[in-house]
Amino acid sequence: MAKSQKTLLTPVILSGGFGSRLWPLSRRTFPKQFWPLDYNSKLSLLQNTIKRLSPLKHIDQPIIICNEDQRFLVAEQCREIDMKVKILIEPIGKNTAPAIVLSALYALKHNNESRLIVLSSDHIISNEEQFFEAINCGKKFIE
Repeated sequence: MAKSQKTLLTPVILSGGFGSRLWPLSRRTFPKQFWPLDYNSKLSLLQNTIKRLSPLKHIDQPIIICNEDQRFLVAEQCREIDMKVKILIEPIGKNTAPAIVLSALYALKHNNESRLIVLSSDHIISNEEQFFEAINCGKKFIE
């Protein structure tokens, strides 16, 4: 990649889990990433993850990877915050690594210069300034 070009990051948001450790709130039909669990926000954890990306420059449309049962929840929550995303369906839930590989193959198929930033859909990040510093530090290495 030429030094003058800026790296376009492709966010990959992993959203296929069922949050079984947070039972009974988190259920198979409505896992924790779809709940507004951050007392500072009325948005769900997934919606906050997506919105957290908005200050980043040189960013591609996010890819959200989920299972078949959750695709409509993902689509609806993205619609609620007016965010266009690409939704990938895991054919079989096999944990994190295969989901990342599937997302990477999809991203590379559409842009062979893709650089992924992989995010969980169910985290609360209270120090976003430090979060962005870490991303910018990583971008320096891939540029």
